[in-house]
Amino acid sequence: MVYSLAASTLTLAAPVGCDTSSAEGAEPTAAEAHGPSRVLVTGADEEMLVLEVTAANKVVVRLPRVEVGQGITTAVAMMIAEELDARLVDVDIPLAEARTKGNQYTGGSSSVRSLYDPARALAATARARLVTAAARRWHLPARSLRTRDTMVVAPDGRTATFGSLTAAAARIQRPAVSSRPKPASEHKVIGRPTGRIDARDIVTGKAKYAGDLEVAGAKPTVVARPPTLGGRLVSVDDRAARAMPGVHAVVKVAGGVAVVAESFHHAFKARDALRITWRPGPLASLSDVAIRSRLRAAVPSVGAPPRGSAQVEGEFEFAFVSHAPMEVLTAVADVRADRAEIWFSSQTPMDARESIASAIGLPKSKVRVHVVRGGGSFGRRLNYDAAIEAALISKAARRPVKLMWSRGDDIRHGRMRGASHHRIRASHERGKVVAFSHAMASVSESYERQGVAVQGGVTTVAAGPLPSDSGLYNFGRVSGSSGSVELAMPLGAWRSVDSGTMRTAEEIVVDEVAAELGKDPVAFRRGTLRNKAVKAVLDKVAAAGHWGRRLPSGQAQGVAVHEEYGSCVACLVEIDATDPKNPRVTKVVMAADVGTAVNPRGLEAQLMGTAVDGISTVLRAGLHIDRGAVREGSFADFRYARQQHSPLHFEAHIVPSRREPGGAGELGVPAAAGAVANAYARATRTKPRRFPINF
Repeated sequence: MVYSLAASTLTLAAPVGCDTSSAEGAEPTAAEAHGPSRVLVTGADEEMLVLEVTAANKVVVRLPRVEVGQGITTAVAMMIAEELDARLVDVDIPLAEARTKGNQYTGGSSSVRSLYDPARALAATARARLVTAAARRWHLPARSLRTRDTMVVAPDGRTATFGSLTAAAARIQRPAVSSRPKPASEHKVIGRPTGRIDARDIVTGKAKYAGDLEVAGAKPTVVARPPTLGGRLVSVDDRAARAMPGVHAVVKVAGGVAVVAESFHHAFKARDALRITWRPGPLASLSDVAIRSRLRAAVPSVGAPPRGSAQVEGEFEFAFVSHAPMEVLTAVADVRADRAEIWFSSQTPMDARESIASAIGLPKSKVRVHVVRGGGSFGRRLNYDAAIEAALISKAARRPVKLMWSRGDDIRHGRMRGASHHRIRASHERGKVVAFSHAMASVSESYERQGVAVQGGVTTVAAGPLPSDSGLYNFGRVSGSSGSVELAMPLGAWRSVDSGTMRTAEEIVVDEVAAELGKDPVAFRRGTLRNKAVKAVLDKVAAAGHWGRRLPSGQAQGVAVHEEYGSCVACLVEIDATDPKNPRVTKVVMAADVGTAVNPRGLEAQLMGTAVDGISTVLRAGLHIDRGAVREGSFADFRYARQQHSPLHFEAHIVPSRREPGGAGELGVPAAAGAVANAYARATRTKPRRFPINF
């Protein structure tokens, strides 16, 4: 550990091997910003966590992740409060701006897992230093002192706030007490259901998103975009738009024509006044039917089944899906001749910084990226297309801009989950599955990585094991392969990525195998699952959800399980499909084993969100492609589940565990989607093959 005194703040950075040299692109600590020493302390590990205890008795940890509603700031605050014995209200978790070193990736359900040990170790070391400082002040044995409520307490009742000890603690080289994190048996904060530390700010409007920022001179900006994907500008008559009140600039960009104005009202009005001629995009001849046909043709063969076995087979289609975060994409950019500053919500700020610098022709050391909280993401903010566009517009307009992609912009031109086609065959003999094959094809992102726009040539690529855990069951010989169709489309990782479709299709087949063998779906799974933890969560939902209870005609239960990220989950769903065209999920019961659940309440919220995702993408929400254009453009036709479609009853059960945390944010999507599909199939006595079902 390195500890340095800057003004009156104790600053600590982990782990051993860190130094006090300046790091290119790293932001100054609070102490440096206000103190004369300007000392920058950075960690040598990928997290580069920095913990500060200020004279005002605030504990500040700059988080190298982004808060997009998943509650990571609360989880990390709980880790810090636990080891410091600080009040949660005294812990601040601001977001770190883009750096040039370390790990700032938010995704893959990895944030809690990667931060759990470094955050606790850092806070435990800070506590040891503060206790030692108090012991020296009071001339008492350090082991006789205790910590609570962000202060050190002596046996006689004397107290000293951490803030009052910070200057002395910064000079201590060897703490007199242990700096090891607490054992799980002593946890009082970690594992306790806790409300979000930013909840009040969110509901009162105090929380700031990119659209709320007031950057000097930054004017509202929107872009006129082509009617088809990848369409190109041929000509524009902007005379009427430029003459309108409140318009500051009209500039051409790669994606269309940008209007910079005094307000978004002025900007939208001027955008609509532009007279533009567009060249159709490369997919103008393609629609859904053709794309589905190409995907089907790209699926590799599943090979020959074992001799003497019977087969259960199915082919499944999944539509394109928009991320559609509630907060539309917004980025503020101030690009000058020699430097640039960008403000936006990013899951990959280091990559974004480098790409923005390249796009505007500046060294990355001259580009500063401020990470702002986001109102949802689901994978959308892994990409930073809006930020690059804002920077280019700012450069062309020679002024700061606040760019907003409208809902229609993002749904029609933003990233989406690629469509896919799956072919699955389960071979069974004497009441057991002896082979399981899953071949699939999806629309590939390779055209974009190569920097070319192709019109849709089919490329089939054989692969090894499937991305999903098809070895979840004792199904004998398990095999998988994949193919791809390259289309000039803006694609991006969607929550739970491949597992959201692959495991959904597999869980449907598991139900159909159980029916073929005359077995109950839960009993069949219990008899074939490999992992005891998965069996345990399945048993929990079966008991809590009263699996097998009698329901009226047109209603049914469905179940599914999933294992990933070192965690596992089961989901039980009840559905009313009396009207098959307007089904309603009435009940969802989920159980999860994620190891140590830092904040069970946050985990329950994550599981609830994945349930809504499963309901949406299985029953209602998808994107159509019509002659190279996305048909949907708002929540009016991209039919994501609303309050009226949410389950009347939801409950989540968290399995107690002292294992280190596993991943949770994406875990529940495949199980929820599979359970909804299986419930619908049983209620309607059909075999759904195309999703969403009502599309």
